[in-house]
Amino acid sequence: SRDAGSFQEAGVIQHAYNLNFPLHVVPANSAQCRAWSAFSVSSPAVVLEAVKQAGARAEGPDAVVVRLYEAYGSTVIAWLQTSLPVKEAMLCDLLERPAAQGHLPLGLQGLRLSFTPFCVLSVLLVLSQ
Repeated sequence: SRDAGSFQEAGVIQHAYNLNFPLHVVPANSAQCRAWSAFSVSSPAVVLEAVKQAGARAEGPDAVVVRLYEAYGSTVIAWLQTSLPVKEAMLCDLLERPAAQGHLPLGLQGLRLSFTPFCVLSVLLVLSQ
C-alpha cells in the first residue's frame, strides 16, 4: 500500500511549475558567476507567479510589480525578500494603483505579507535609481 499524503507534502505545485516552465540553459563565457536570486518567498504555500515592469500609470519606469498567491488554502504570513534596490513598497490592485492600506514597511526579513486562503496579492516595488 502507498502512504497517503497531502498534495502540499508531495510538492505538487512546485513540480508542476518545474514541468511547465523548465529552466533554459544559456551559453556563457567560462568566467565564474556567483549565485544570485532576485526574489525569495519564505512559505511554500505562497507562489510568486509574476514579476513585471510597472505600467505607465504606476510610479514611473523604475518600478516593478510582483504578483503572488496563496496556493494551499491556508492563512499564512510570508516574507518576500529581494536583492533589488527597493526604496518603497506598497500593495496595489490589478490595475497597479496603490491600495488604500498604504506603504509596506521594509524590514531586514523583507516585506511581511498576510495571505488568506487562495488570496492574490500584487506588490508595487519602487526601485532606487
